[in-house]
Amino acid sequence: MSAPLRFVILGLSITSSWGNGHATTFRGLVRSLVGRGHDVLFLERDVPWYAENRDLPNPPFGALALYSSLHELRDRFAEQIRDADCVIVGSYVPQGVEVGEWVTGAARGVTAFYDIDTPVTLAKLAREDYEYLTPHLIRRFDLYLSFSGGPVLQTLERDYGARAARPLYCAVDPDLYHPETARTVRWDLGYLGTYSDDRQPPLERLMLKAAKAWPEGRFVVAGPQYPDSVRFGPNVERIEHLPPAQHRAFYCSQRFTINITRADMIRAGFSPSVRLFEAAACGTPVISDLWAGLETFFRPGSEILFAETAADTLRFLHKMGDEERREIGERARRRVLAEHTADDRAESLEQYVIEARERVTA
Repeated sequence: MSAPLRFVILGLSITSSWGNGHATTFRGLVRSLVGRGHDVLFLERDVPWYAENRDLPNPPFGALALYSSLHELRDRFAEQIRDADCVIVGSYVPQGVEVGEWVTGAARGVTAFYDIDTPVTLAKLAREDYEYLTPHLIRRFDLYLSFSGGPVLQTLERDYGARAARPLYCAVDPDLYHPETARTVRWDLGYLGTYSDDRQPPLERLMLKAAKAWPEGRFVVAGPQYPDSVRFGPNVERIEHLPPAQHRAFYCSQRFTINITRADMIRAGFSPSVRLFEAAACGTPVISDLWAGLETFFRPGSEILFAETAADTLRFLHKMGDEERREIGERARRRVLAEHTADDRAESLEQYVIEARERVTA
């Protein structure tokens, strides 16, 4: 463990998981950094849609401050930004370009951009959509921390001039996600995810079509923002919003869970969803769509199952016995505990910051 560091993180949200996956990531990372002896201040823009849906308004780890404008951010927190050992700006932060320009100009320590949406970011940059990041700003950060690994890291350095692109994947907190053996299985197959246009066709193909073909099966889809035009069958239960505190119980109440990947992340590859790690940590076997690099996180057929059609999904649901199913879930759980916890990510971040500081001061 390194000497204590002072972190300031400007992220989309840590107080509300409504409609975003950032909060879960930041909660685990901040909790682990604090647990490892570091000082962490999280700065969050106070916006109505998160203010109305805060499931962790007062995190019991680190320090939290809300700000209402860029002017307030600069006025109240200039000293903390200047004196931190590391300042991290996350993707989709409101006025992210202006925030990043200010941070990289004011901070004396290591500056980092944490891209929780790397494939989406690259697609936006390609069409000159600079909502929260520009090519010029990429070159100003000392570190580019990416939810995606593999060839994307080389692209960031070669084509966009990132000084040091490093993977900092999503992760899971094993204190929050673990098996509940006494829980009754309610569903044969479940899915947890906010609606998106690109994920809906594979969800239809791999899950909803399977539910229609097996009327006796029990299915569930949890997540907000599904339009009224989406038709769920009578054997598909709907849960509009499921806060993180209920995720473990949700996974542990399924025989299998399904993973659906955003189209940009499939194209980029090496972009695991946090849902993969959460379900696996609960010992629930995952049926996933296919994308490059998934085999570097879980061993196909042994720790994770792949499906391309509803028939594939139904084959697992109908033909796999409980003993084999539980063994797959347990092997995936062991892999997650060994490689994909929030503590693993906090340790990686420590090393990245130390290396970047050495480069800056060399």
